Amino acid sequence: MLKGTPILITGAGGSIGSALALRLAPLAPSRLALLESSENHLFALQNECAAAAPGLRASFILGSAAERVLLDEVFSLHAPRLVFHAAAFKQVPLIEEQPLAAIANNVFGTQTLVCAAAAHGARVVLLSTDKAVEPASMMGATKRVAECIVLDAGGTVLRLGNVLASRDSVTDAFARRIAQGDSLAVTDPAARRYFLTLDEAVNLLLAAAVEPDAPCLLAPVLPAPHFIADLARYMALELAPGRDVPIEFTRLRQGDKETEQLWSRQECPRPAHCSALLSIESAGPANSTLHAELARLRAALDVRDFAAALDHMRVLVPDYSPSKAILSLAGQYSPRVSS
Repeated sequence: MLKGTPILITGAGGSIGSALALRLAPLAPSRLALLESSENHLFALQNECAAAAPGLRASFILGSAAERVLLDEVFSLHAPRLVFHAAAFKQVPLIEEQPLAAIANNVFGTQTLVCAAAAHGARVVLLSTDKAVEPASMMGATKRVAECIVLDAGGTVLRLGNVLASRDSVTDAFARRIAQGDSLAVTDPAARRYFLTLDEAVNLLLAAAVEPDAPCLLAPVLPAPHFIADLARYMALELAPGRDVPIEFTRLRQGDKETEQLWSRQECPRPAHCSALLSIESAGPANSTLHAELARLRAALDVRDFAAALDHMRVLVPDYSPSKAILSLAGQYSPRVSS
C-alpha cells in the first residue's frame, strides 16, 4: 500500500527515523524526503543509506520541522503524501529543566508540520509515547498535546513504549556502563516499562500508516511491562558473564513514573484492523478549546512566561501531574518581553 508513495520523515536521523528510512527505501527509492535538524545525525544517515541502499536517491534535508517556510519548500519540491513525524525532544529529566524548549519543539513544531501538511494535502502519522498517558513529565504532556493536534487534523497517532537499542535508551546506557566496568543505575526496584525492538517499532509504524480509520489513536498489543532491574541483570549476565556487575537503586527522577500505561483510565481500547494494534477511543479537548489554548500557550511561550504556559498546558492536558521541579520552576520564571 505504501509502494511508490512520496514520503517525508521528520527526525529522520534518530534511531527510529533512520530505521524507518532504510525500511522504506526499497518502496519509494526516489520519493523519500528525510528531514533532520542535527547535522551529525543527518550525515550519519547519509552514510548509512549509501552503505545499505546504494541506489537510493532520497533527499536529505538539514532543518527543523518547526520551520514553516522550509516545510512549504519541502512539500512543494517533493510532494509527500504521507509524513512520519518522529522529531521530538524526549529526554525526561532534561525537559523537566528546559520545559519551554519542549513546548516550542514538541507542541508548536508539531502544529507547524500539521498545518503545512494540511495545506499540501498530506497525512501525518505521529510517533508518540506511553509517557503521554496521564503524564507526570513535561515531555509526556507535550506529546499528549501533539497527539491532540494530529488527531484534530485527521491524522494518525501511534504510542510506543521504550525502544531497545535506540540511541540514549536505557539499554544503550547499560551497555556503555558494563563496557566501562561500572555499576548499573536503576531508579527503583519496582520501576517497569514496556519494551519493543527497533524492528518492532518500525513494523508498527508501517501498520499504523495503512490503518484505514482516521483520525486514529493506536497502541501496540504488548504483554505486561518488564522490570527495569530484570533487564539490567539480564544485560549484565549477557555482556559480562562471570563478572559481578552491581546494580544501584537511586530513586525516581523528576517526571518519572513507577510504571507506564498505553492508555488512560478515561480511554477505551478496541481491536484495530491490524491484529498487532489497538485503537484507543480518547476524548481530547474540543476543537475550539484546543486552538484557543494553543494560541494562549504560544503567547506565553513568546514572552517566556512559564507560569502562564504551565497553566495552559494543564488546561490542554487535564490529567497532567507536574513534578515538584516543574512547579518550582514556574514560581521562578518571570516573563521577558523584548522592546
